[in-house]
Amino acid sequence: MTLHLTVPDTPTDQHRMAVLDPLRSYNIAKAGEPRSAPVAVLLTDEAGNHVGGLWGKCAYDWMFVEYLAVPEAHRGSDYGTALMQRAEAIAREHGCVGIWLDTFSFQARGFYEKLGFELFGTLDAFPPGHQRFFLQKRLR
Repeated sequence: MTLHLTVPDTPTDQHRMAVLDPLRSYNIAKAGEPRSAPVAVLLTDEAGNHVGGLWGKCAYDWMFVEYLAVPEAHRGSDYGTALMQRAEAIAREHGCVGIWLDTFSFQARGFYEKLGFELFGTLDAFPPGHQRFFLQKRLR
């Protein structure tokens, strides 16, 4: 069978799955089925509205923090620290060996380093004029 390259004008979820399915199969064959669980720790106002928080997942014994958002009016009030501490507790409950995340140079690298995270990678000029930092914190 001969394969050829196709570039869809508007990629769809079906296209994504065409790439993801064989990748998942290969990864599972090599590393086993990941224990994967989504993680959400939300900031909720007095009216019950979710106004920010943390979103991530635990997989292959690591937690990945994908998003962390504290409304500007509440920054500097230790909500970010509280979110990260709760995420770390969840990671420990799941038996994770560490937490990893990424942040831009105009965001919160220093904040994460104060919480014990260490830099393990840098991507320059992403976005242009800035850097993207990859950080990790080992839990055991």
